[in-house]
Amino acid sequence: MSSTIRVWATLSRTAAAIFGGYAFTYACTAFLARLLPLTPQDALVVATLPAFVIYPLAILWAFACRSATRAWLGLALAAPLALIGFWAQLTRALA
Repeated sequence: MSSTIRVWATLSRTAAAIFGGYAFTYACTAFLARLLPLTPQDALVVATLPAFVIYPLAILWAFACRSATRAWLGLALAAPLALIGFWAQLTRALA
């Protein structure tokens, strides 16, 4: 593998770790806040606490995968979580 390809693979993993990990953590927080049977304020606080564990795990995941493609695909799980977490806002915006 040439050094240029390695540099781009490392940059891709870094982007997946930083931006994809953030998006995944944000989607998980919204998902949990939506599903917890608490008042909205309490649900948000309780759902935010696991974010301090989820984000570092997402970063570790991005660098532990065999390829950068797998890292991006794993972090793409944020899409369905975000859809559930932001469903109320989406339906209001589309109505």
